[in-house]
Parts: sequence; structure tokens; C-alpha cells
Amino acid sequence: MTTALGFLALTLNLTSMTMKDILRLRVLSLLANTLYIVYGLLMGAVPIVIGSFVAVVIHSVGIYRLRHPKQITL
Repeated sequence: MTTALGFLALTLNLTSMTMKDILRLRVLSLLANTLYIVYGLLMGAVPIVIGSFVAVVIHSVGIYRLRHPKQITL
């Protein structure tokens, strides 16, 4: 089960790299890294958990910025 979760996360991560739409790329990467966190916890791999958590934060901020662009007022 744990190995399958790791392969699912890997598949989602690799698929996200083929996306042309940056929002879809970030959403899929966010999902993949969330799965990597669970995988890392199950494996007891702290570096995977930390790295994936950082990636989740980065993608979350990126998604927020894409969904809420700054309004330019003159």
C-alpha cells in the first residue's frame, strides 16, 4: 500500500510537469506533494515530509496569486 502511494505521488508529479496551464500544474503538484507527505510519514522519511511540505506551501501561494491577481489602479 505504501509503495503504491509513492508511485501515485510520483505519477501525479510527473504528469504535472507536462501541463501547459500553470494553474493545473500547481494544483496537480500540490496534490502530488500532499501524497508525498503521507508517504514520507508512513516511511518515516523526514526529509521527504519537510521537502514536500515546503512544496505544498509554495504551490499554495502560487495558486492564491493566480486566483487573486493584483488589481492595477491608475
